[in-house]
Amino acid sequence: MKTIVIASNNAHKAREIAEALDFPGWEFKTLRQLGIDSDPVEDADTFLGNARIKALAAHEASGGKAVLADDSGLEVDVLDGAPGVYSARYAGEGATDADNNEKLLSALANVSDRDRTARFACTLVLVDEDGSETVARGTIEGRIGHEERGSNGFGYDPLFLPDVFADGRTLAEALPEEKNAVSHRGNALRELRSKLEAKR
Repeated sequence: MKTIVIASNNAHKAREIAEALDFPGWEFKTLRQLGIDSDPVEDADTFLGNARIKALAAHEASGGKAVLADDSGLEVDVLDGAPGVYSARYAGEGATDADNNEKLLSALANVSDRDRTARFACTLVLVDEDGSETVARGTIEGRIGHEERGSNGFGYDPLFLPDVFADGRTLAEALPEEKNAVSHRGNALRELRSKLEAKR
């Protein structure tokens, strides 16, 4: 059995990863499940950089086990890609989702619908036992609405209107299985699976 450490303690994320990468003989464990303490400073200026920091730190802390790490966030074109790697703390350290959404709406107050294009992006880094690295990136394109709608999501989901939803729903108005089918992490996992299958 090959154990892959998920550099996170998010149970929902762990389940999504395990279902997407259900290779025979693979098992996925979170840091907490393995009793691993790994919480490095994520000070890179790209999602790839931060995912790599988390993966390498957990790889070392686990004694050389395979590790999968991700970093993700929202990129708004008219804001030059902000909030980007600062998505979780856009309104400052300790900011709530409501704080971040309020700041984003304020920043886009005078921006037309046409120019409110944005995407959620996710980068995955898998560091194998031998230190080799496989990288995948996934996005979901859309635009930022003018008000929060929906209660199924978190973060910027209530403001994000995916292009793939023809009915104008936000991500937070979608069912969890609908979101997983089109999400940036889901798309990144599908790309990672394809790359891993090519290597097998």
